[in-house]
Amino acid sequence: MRRNKYIYITLLAVLGFHQEALAQMIAQSPKLVVSITIDQLSAEQLETYAPLYSGNGLRRLLEQGRVYTNASYCFTPVDRASAIASLSTGSTPYYDGIPSVEWLDRKTLRPMFCVRDMQYGHAPTGLLTSTLGDEMKSGTNGVAVVYAFAPTADAAILSGGHAANGVAWLQNGKWATSAYYTPQSQWLSGYTRMYSNATDVNKSVTDITLSCFDNTAMGIDDKPDLLCVTYQQQGTDAMASYISLDQNIGRLVSDIENKIGHNQVLFVLTGTGYAEERNEQEREKYRIPTGKFLINRTANLLNMYLGAVYGSAKYVEASYKNQLFFNHQLISQKNINLGEMLRRAQEFLLQVEGVRHVYTSSQLLTSESSHLEKIRNGFSVEKCGDLLIEIAPGWQLINDEAGDATNQGSANISFPIIFYGANIAPERIQTPVTVDRIAPTVAKAIRIRAPNACASEPLF
Repeated sequence: MRRNKYIYITLLAVLGFHQEALAQMIAQSPKLVVSITIDQLSAEQLETYAPLYSGNGLRRLLEQGRVYTNASYCFTPVDRASAIASLSTGSTPYYDGIPSVEWLDRKTLRPMFCVRDMQYGHAPTGLLTSTLGDEMKSGTNGVAVVYAFAPTADAAILSGGHAANGVAWLQNGKWATSAYYTPQSQWLSGYTRMYSNATDVNKSVTDITLSCFDNTAMGIDDKPDLLCVTYQQQGTDAMASYISLDQNIGRLVSDIENKIGHNQVLFVLTGTGYAEERNEQEREKYRIPTGKFLINRTANLLNMYLGAVYGSAKYVEASYKNQLFFNHQLISQKNINLGEMLRRAQEFLLQVEGVRHVYTSSQLLTSESSHLEKIRNGFSVEKCGDLLIEIAPGWQLINDEAGDATNQGSANISFPIIFYGANIAPERIQTPVTVDRIAPTVAKAIRIRAPNACASEPLF
């Protein structure tokens, strides 16, 4: 009898220890995730100006965080919208449906802003997969609080996702939001009404983020919350821009840490992986090889060639950026094989000066070539053209009908991924990594599912 009593007491002690260990493990999960994205962040400039930083902002993250120094995107081309969509979904434009800030609407043949919506004005309807914020909402039965703030509508909406409590962006110097996010937050409605014109964009983003943190009870219960913050480079003085970023990030990190504790919040900082190309005058000044590729005139020339082969008609109905859009209905009516026509067009365009490569939509969708993987990942079936033209590095892509001119370049912009807080030990990791692994890493840290198109492994 006495022996059974001792066994019983021992079992209770073991179970009690197990429950205590389990409680401690659960408590280690951060209560708040702060995702910081810096548009056009450069690792080179970030490190160059490090001696000028205070001890609270970028220097603190670089010295006390887990720093992946060699990050990249697993698709091309990359711009602000496609980058932020990839960060929030853990996927690529092939799945999430956001190949760029704008694309050509096949129905109207007019440019379409990636978060433009006919019903709400702005909404994430073009985003085809779930985001980290969406999964936090789903995993907590709607209890998690999710907000996103940015200088632009696309950055705010794509980082906030479909189920956010609210998002806001600066429009004509004032904060704007969308009726898509209902019921609307009373705090956010009041803030946007009362706010005066912004002069310092990044400071305004920091101000609204900290006001949101203070007024929405984020990070106080056992359900994880999410704050998505986007900053941008300001002005032409890179040194001043990075010092300003350091000050804003320092204020953001210090304020949140002081209120909920260092181990209760996970900060994630990274960049968008691209930088605006040098202008034409700068290239000419330093005698960097360049040229002009006129996409709309090339489309007209291609129509003349295809007309000689298949009969006179406007087979290429529109051009946008480096893409050509074919009239599928016309081609079908003429009983022409679209794949064959695209191959002929590809062969013809490869002979045009300044063209380095031409990709057909069918080639991108069916090829198993590893060489095409990054291009295929950046391709959206619904929103990209039938032909994608890669022109020579340094050349200008011009559409003189639309008055557009963009510089083409294939330079890889180096930028880091930094995890800080939540009991993460400082470490610098040189191994190359891709940003689609951020979302599953955060999901693992807060014990929820990764977004539904994310197939990548967590970083740790």
